[in-house]
Amino acid sequence: MSDLIAAIATPPGTGGVGILRLSGPGAIQAAQRVFRPKGPQTLAGAADRHLLYGTVTDQAGQVLDTGLAFVSRAPHSYTGEETAELQCHGSPMVLSLVLEALYAAGARPARPGEFTQRAFLNGKLDLTQAEAVIDLIDAETPSAARQAAGQLTGALARRVEGIYQGLTDIMAHFCAVLDYPDEDIDPFRAQQLEEQLRAQRDALEALLATGRRGQRLAKGIACALIGQPNAGKSSLLNALAGYDRAIVTHIPGTTRDTIEVTVELGGYPFRLVDTAGLRESDDPIEQLGVQRSRAAMAQADLLLLVCDGTQGLLPEDRALLDQALTQTDTILAVNKGDLPDYAPPQPPAPAGEHTLTVVELSAKTGQGLDKLEQALAQLAQRTLPQTEGAAAGELLTNQRQTEAVHRALQAVDRALTALEAGVTPDALLTDAEEALAALGELTGKTVREDITRRIFERFCVGK
Repeated sequence: MSDLIAAIATPPGTGGVGILRLSGPGAIQAAQRVFRPKGPQTLAGAADRHLLYGTVTDQAGQVLDTGLAFVSRAPHSYTGEETAELQCHGSPMVLSLVLEALYAAGARPARPGEFTQRAFLNGKLDLTQAEAVIDLIDAETPSAARQAAGQLTGALARRVEGIYQGLTDIMAHFCAVLDYPDEDIDPFRAQQLEEQLRAQRDALEALLATGRRGQRLAKGIACALIGQPNAGKSSLLNALAGYDRAIVTHIPGTTRDTIEVTVELGGYPFRLVDTAGLRESDDPIEQLGVQRSRAAMAQADLLLLVCDGTQGLLPEDRALLDQALTQTDTILAVNKGDLPDYAPPQPPAPAGEHTLTVVELSAKTGQGLDKLEQALAQLAQRTLPQTEGAAAGELLTNQRQTEAVHRALQAVDRALTALEAGVTPDALLTDAEEALAALGELTGKTVREDITRRIFERFCVGK
C-alpha cells in the first residue's frame, strides 16, 4: 500500500473553493502531475507555503480549472511529512477528476482522520491536540470553538505535563536510590513524599473537576423540553433555535421522538432536546417516544417544563413539576400568552436545593422569549460554573480524557494510603507508574492502538 495519501479536504457539494491534499513521499511530484504553474517557477522549486497560480488538469492532461497550489516539506508541515495542497473551484466533478489523477500519480485514498493521525504519529500533535481538531470542526458555539482552539495550541497538554513531570521527579529520585545505593543520595523522608504526592493529587483533582464543564462546553448544557402534548414544546424549540427544527401541528402527539438542536443563549451553549408529550397512550410508537422523553429528562442538566397557559396547571403538570424539581433546576414556561383565555397559574413553592423559575411567554409571537433566555443564562451560571484556574483549552472535554485522569488520581490516592499505612516508599513506585501510564494515555505518550483508532475514526476524510 502506498504511503502517499490524497483526499478532498472541503465538504461534499458545490462550493466557491475546493481543496485537495496530499501527504507522504512523492507528494510534490504527484501534485506536479496535475498542476501547471503559469510562471517560470515550478512547484518542486517553490518555497514552502508559497502560493503559485496555474491550471489544474485531469489524468489525461486536459485543463479542468485554474487555481492555486503550495507545498510544505518535512518536517515543517501539518503531518510532518512532505505535503502539497491544490485549490480550485468547488465543483464536485472537477475535484473528483483531479483526485482520480492524483491516484493515477501514485496516491491512495486517505482514511478518515489519517492526515491528523500522521501528525500525531510524527510528533506534531499529541492526542489532546488531535482531539481538539475534531472538536474545533464540530464546534457549534463560540465558547466551544474557543475551548477547542486553546486545546489545539497545547494548553491542556501543558497542564497535564506539569503533573506528569511532578510524578516523574518522585519516581526518578527513588529509582536513583534503589539503583545506586552507594551514591550519596538522601532518600525521601515520608513527610516529603507525602507532600509531593498530595500536591500532584490536588492538581489531578482540580483537572478532573474541569471535566463536566468541558463536556458541557463541547456538547452544550442539556436542557430537555418536557410537558403535556400540545403544550407548545416544539414551537418553543423552533423559536429558540430561530428556525423550524421540529414539526408543529395542532394534533397532540405529533412529536414521537426526541429532537436536538444546539444554540447559544445568553452567552452559554445549550443542547435543547424536544421530547414527546408525557401522557399515557395505547399507541406503541407514542409509548416508545414517551420512554425516550423520560430518558432525556433523566439525563438533562436543566429542565424546561412547558405548560398551556389557557389550561392552567393541570394535575399532570404539577406531578411532572414535582418530579423535575427532585432532579435538577427547572424553568416553568407558561406558554400561549398571546391567547385571550390565557391565565397564568400559581405554581407551588419549590422544596429542596433545586430552583424553580416561572416565565410567561408565547412561542408563537416571541413574547417573553428574552426573559426565558435570561432565566436560562442565570441557571447556566450554576450548571456551568467557571473552573478556578482553568483557562481556555485547559478543560477535559470528553469521557476518554476524564477516565484517564480519574485512573491517575486513584493511583496517587492508593500511594498516599499505602504511605500512611507505613509501606516502604519504594513499594509506592508501582502506583506512581500506574498514574504516569494513565496520564501518558491522555496525551499519547503511552500509545494504545485501540484508543487512537477510536479517536481518528471520528474525523472526516481529508483531515
